[in-house]
Amino acid sequence: MFVSGCQMTQQPDILVVNEQTPADFVAAQPNDVVNALTLDALNDQQIVEEAPVFDDVWERIRYQLSIPVPQNRAIVSERNYYAKHQSYLDRISKRGSPYLYYIVEEVEKREMPIELALLPIVESAFDPFGFSQRAASGIWQFMPETGERFKLKQNWWYDGRRDIVESTRAALDYLSYLHKTLEGDWLNAIAAYNSGEGRVLRAIQKNRQKHLPTDFWSLDLPKETTAYVPKLLALSDLLKRSDEFKVTWQPIVNAQVVDVVDVGSQIDLALAAEMAQMSITELYRLNPGFNRWATDPQGPHTLLLPLDIVAPFNEQLAKTDLKQRIRWQHYVVQKGDSLSVIAKKFDTSTQSIQTLNELSSNMIKVGQELLVPLSDANIDNEHLSKQMRLAAAPVKKQTVRYKVKKGDTLWDISNAHDVTIQQLANWNKMSADSILKLNQELVIHKSSQAVQPSRLEQSAKAITYKVRKGDSLARIASKFKVSVDDIVKWNKIDSKQYLQPGQKLKLNVDVTRT
Repeated sequence: MFVSGCQMTQQPDILVVNEQTPADFVAAQPNDVVNALTLDALNDQQIVEEAPVFDDVWERIRYQLSIPVPQNRAIVSERNYYAKHQSYLDRISKRGSPYLYYIVEEVEKREMPIELALLPIVESAFDPFGFSQRAASGIWQFMPETGERFKLKQNWWYDGRRDIVESTRAALDYLSYLHKTLEGDWLNAIAAYNSGEGRVLRAIQKNRQKHLPTDFWSLDLPKETTAYVPKLLALSDLLKRSDEFKVTWQPIVNAQVVDVVDVGSQIDLALAAEMAQMSITELYRLNPGFNRWATDPQGPHTLLLPLDIVAPFNEQLAKTDLKQRIRWQHYVVQKGDSLSVIAKKFDTSTQSIQTLNELSSNMIKVGQELLVPLSDANIDNEHLSKQMRLAAAPVKKQTVRYKVKKGDTLWDISNAHDVTIQQLANWNKMSADSILKLNQELVIHKSSQAVQPSRLEQSAKAITYKVRKGDSLARIASKFKVSVDDIVKWNKIDSKQYLQPGQKLKLNVDVTRT
């Protein structure tokens, strides 16, 4: 009785059973203990399933799709539209083939939803020169202000919004920020990428005040944004169920096909194309961020090149002296010259002249010899802007005699002939505030450059702009870097006529100037 009263139940020692445990040791244990411990060991073991290896980037994306796609009217409508336009899907694959693998790699590195790699389809259909009526540019369609906010350099030489590498970095930075700001909701983050986080935050706050849900489908957002997210999800669904909808995604090799090369200094892009043994058109297709014939003197000096060309290109680059990377000519400084005057004369920049001549300041003197950057590349190219092609075109002098009409002013005439009021006054030996007389004859000296229009008309994009409240012709012209006269001519309207909100205007915009 004493023994039974003090008896305690002894628990077995904890044993770890795994593939290294001797069989005879396991066999000596009670069955119930071994079974329990073996089960625990299996539960604790982490089973890592290796991802399949794909030959096609589209298959790689399909395997990772994770955002649920509700079968609502908006998504079904967008999906059916895409499914009926196989030629559009083919164009997407062709345009995206140099870029998509890189974008997928960057999305995966950040552990973001793979659906984001499809966003450039919605934004621009992978057109690096894509341009919107709101002045957004590039495959990720950055507005100028948003581009600046996410450190995309934009100047005369270069526009980072069109740079594939830099714009992808900035877009994923922006989406990460939006995801965090909007409490981890990816659909709301994607909506905010289209309309701005302020608008989405206000819509969320409005619903909270009414005790309503704050998911994307419950928010009151602009019409464009309510269609934007369904477009992305429709593409995702169509990719996932391509067999069901009988569409084909033209294969894109699931391998690195391009690499970034830092050339370390300003370089003539025509020379870079020669060194890479590729056409300048191919070079600009991979490097659409450059506005001119060379990289920005202040950088970036990085080029995206086909992977198999990188090694021979670097060999050629190592043999090329820094000064030989820019094509140049000798120039002797004349009276009245300044670096800015010389730069304007040769359609280059003061920084480029300074860099080439290793000048520590803007000070120059008469008789000083300078090397001035000059490109002799073939500039009749579909990817180059009007300014780039004009820079190397032969100049022809032309004298025009103009007879003053009723209502004419020096400002009107100078603007119509693309000269300054002061030039017009000097040529006709009058003051800039002179009163013109009816039928008075004026002499106008113009320099014309014979440039054949490119297939894409100097990187111009025809867009339709919807007039907003407070808009004027001058304001719209300034925003899109065109003239009032051009807007009037393109739309056959009266320049004195008031614009109406909602009115649509046709604009031909050079994407390298915005």
